Amino acid sequence: MESLTINNVWMMICTALVFFMHLGFAFLEIGLTRQKNTLNILFKNIFIITIGLLLYCLVGFNLMYPGEFNGYLGFAGFGLDAPLTTSETLDLAYNGGYTYWTDFLFQGMFAATAATIVSGAVAERIKIGPFMIFTLFYVGLVYPIAGSWKWGGGFLDQLGFYDFAGSTLVHSVGGWAALVAVCLLGPRIGKFKNGKSQAIPGHNIPIATAGVLILWLGWFGFNGGSVLSADPELTSLTLVTTCLAAAAGGVSSAIISTIAYKNLDLTMFLNGILGGLVGITAGADVMSPTDSIIIGIVSGALIVFAVSFIDKLKLDDPVGAIAVHLICGIWGTLAVGLLGFKAATNDGGEFINSNGDVVATISEAANQLAFLPQLYGVLAYALICLLSSFIIIFILKKTVGIRVSELEELEGLDAHEHGMDAYPDFRLNDH
Repeated sequence: MESLTINNVWMMICTALVFFMHLGFAFLEIGLTRQKNTLNILFKNIFIITIGLLLYCLVGFNLMYPGEFNGYLGFAGFGLDAPLTTSETLDLAYNGGYTYWTDFLFQGMFAATAATIVSGAVAERIKIGPFMIFTLFYVGLVYPIAGSWKWGGGFLDQLGFYDFAGSTLVHSVGGWAALVAVCLLGPRIGKFKNGKSQAIPGHNIPIATAGVLILWLGWFGFNGGSVLSADPELTSLTLVTTCLAAAAGGVSSAIISTIAYKNLDLTMFLNGILGGLVGITAGADVMSPTDSIIIGIVSGALIVFAVSFIDKLKLDDPVGAIAVHLICGIWGTLAVGLLGFKAATNDGGEFINSNGDVVATISEAANQLAFLPQLYGVLAYALICLLSSFIIIFILKKTVGIRVSELEELEGLDAHEHGMDAYPDFRLNDH
């Protein structure tokens, strides 16, 4: 019972850290966009976390963890109903590492993240009503159904697909939807002139920087909590690989962007850190420190090239969400099949768990974490996310419309959608 208490407390701390990440997302988004849209972005972020938790309680948790099901779609019923027995087995009846209630809250914090990723990509020109409707369907239905394919014991889990904390299940799920939304929404006014991308500076880079540092801190809970216990060896390794990948991603992105553009771009540095964090998330528990640095370096490079490529496609992503969450999410997932399990093998080439027990030979472990299952997983999530997000957003576009008017966009969504300013004493002309 003592170990259960320790594990449960650790999981609750991690839950709080993941919750704190939503402040980081909010700071990053408002910092990289213009002052006149600050309230609009904050409203969306608050809506996502509040409605996300309610939806996850009512339907999402039991869609994502339906118990015995066909591997594709299952539902354990509405609401929360802990599988409790006697007081002696109250908690252990559910999971030896933590309680049912802690599991719900921890997973619920993850659920809202997918829509938050989309929020940043569509900032400054989407109608708030249609975005809220999209959030209801995507967080309430699409995310948990897709999550059940792996974390709920579905068909991808049976195929050997591996995603420790959500490079694909969380980040690319949001990234694919962001890509669809940006394509259907179109760029902001003034973003592209004469076929060339124009910079639209954010209004508060210090706030954006604070947001990234908060997100990095929150990732201690995001990845550390995904160990699902307070196991000292595995949690420590996970936090080390997470931090090394973040650092390597930032440095890589800063160096490459400086060489390419001849200036020290802080926003590239920041997104490189986030790219490294997203990249390591799929395999933070099975990577060696060296491999985590490699994952971070590649992630940082991908950020620079992906941002440039997205601009060439004339897609407008104000915060770099597609590059960070989609591109680096795919890379991190595939990297598990290329580099995974090295940190968890002994000198004899055997895969060992945190207790030192031999689980499989290295050849068997390689079969479990081969490249093809990772590729299958990436493609499966691409399919469900592209189709579902396109259907939801396209229907909204053809019915109620998804884009604000030109006047509303020029004058700011804060004034037109909310009737107030974020900084009433410091109103600037940032059209």
